[in-house]
Amino acid sequence: MLPTSLEEALSALAEYGSEAKVLAGGQSLIPLMSLRLAQPGVLVDLNGLGALSGIEANGSGVRIGAMTRHRAAERSEVLAERVPLMAEAMPLIGHAAIRSRGTIGGSLSHADPAAELPAVALATEATLIARSLRGGERTIPASEFFEGYFTTVLAEDEILCAVEVPAAPPSTGFCVTEVARRHGDFALVGVTAAVTIDQGLVTRARIALINVAERPVRAEQAEAALVGAKPEAAAWAEAAAVASSEIDPSGDLHATPAYRRKVARVCVKRALETAARRVGGGR
Repeated sequence: MLPTSLEEALSALAEYGSEAKVLAGGQSLIPLMSLRLAQPGVLVDLNGLGALSGIEANGSGVRIGAMTRHRAAERSEVLAERVPLMAEAMPLIGHAAIRSRGTIGGSLSHADPAAELPAVALATEATLIARSLRGGERTIPASEFFEGYFTTVLAEDEILCAVEVPAAPPSTGFCVTEVARRHGDFALVGVTAAVTIDQGLVTRARIALINVAERPVRAEQAEAALVGAKPEAAAWAEAAAVASSEIDPSGDLHATPAYRRKVARVCVKRALETAARRVGGGR
């Protein structure tokens, strides 16, 4: 069904319950349906709801409609200026054709631990806004949104409507880096990092890792170890070692746990070095 308003879409979810699935960009759902891994009785297509699209600056950062395409976010000057970490992650998502259809809300709701946006949401401390007929609107911190493989706290009658991302603090550098078999593939391991430097010392750090657990994870001990440190190679190496000790990755046909842990350590160090170099506009 193709609702013409958010209320109509929410009514459909309330009526059909677990039989219904929300269709946004379809870049994840349609392949799952083709493989018979998902067989919804009703598809609630949100592509007619223009009100759920768009990127706009607000007092605290940026509000992104859930139906905003990745390609629009990739090209957004507002996003690049206010949330450069998210802007940098966009070109790493699949290929241009996928980004032209895939949506911000769809990627976050799908909650693939190998995807970039869930980790970006953690590192930027984003807030996700969901609605249902029964419960109205609720705001969910990114740290509480992801539960496990392809699982979030969204109820079956809720729709993710928007994401609010705080603006980057002053004197902050960012980096997204990952290792994949080919460009456009999901990352075997990835890291999103933000480093704030003031008066020659690290005052704030955010590190989120991709595809090292059943959901994106913050390396909080490594973050804490950086606060008060001088922004130099020894600090990045120590933080990378701490971050790799915080994770317990699983293995699959693409990578062993030991390989993922080793690559995570390298990626964290690389991301921190690059983020620090970019403080003040350096490249």
